Amino acid sequence: MAQKSAPKAAPKKSAPKKSSAKSAAPITSPLSNSDRDITGRVLQDTLLDLIDLHLVAKQAHWNVVGKFFRDVHLQLDELVTSARGFADDVAERAVTIGVSPDGRASTVAKGSGLPDFPADWRTDGQVIEAIVDTLSEVVARLRKRIDETDKTDLVSQDLLIAISSDLEKSHWMWQAQLA
Repeated sequence: MAQKSAPKAAPKKSAPKKSSAKSAAPITSPLSNSDRDITGRVLQDTLLDLIDLHLVAKQAHWNVVGKFFRDVHLQLDELVTSARGFADDVAERAVTIGVSPDGRASTVAKGSGLPDFPADWRTDGQVIEAIVDTLSEVVARLRKRIDETDKTDLVSQDLLIAISSDLEKSHWMWQAQLA
């Protein structure tokens, strides 16, 4: 009786060799390296503040109580939506200039310069005061960053101006409730 020979094993494919050298960034920048680095840092810092603003407003939204609960609750929803949209715009601008944005929770916790919002219930008046303070800080930081991008990237500066304009209007509307 003839014996069948075992099928030959297919030759093993070798894994692609990994280069020890760092590969080039997948997105090229329209800016010089120096301008990209400065603008990228400004955008990253702004991203962290906007993500934190979203989180502060959401924390306040969940914990507000008081006579004007409904109005403050709904106004916080508007702020959350704005902050999230602005954060996305800033992150996408960073990508556009060849900078990888970092919006991880640990990065936001380490890098945001916004005041902490306390845990637990807060009256509508306490929430309004905290949001006024937070928006004041965001706007002040944005205005400094607008100046920083004056010589590096006018397109990013324009984005920061638009965000600042909207947040300044929001700041005014929150302050008006304290008058």
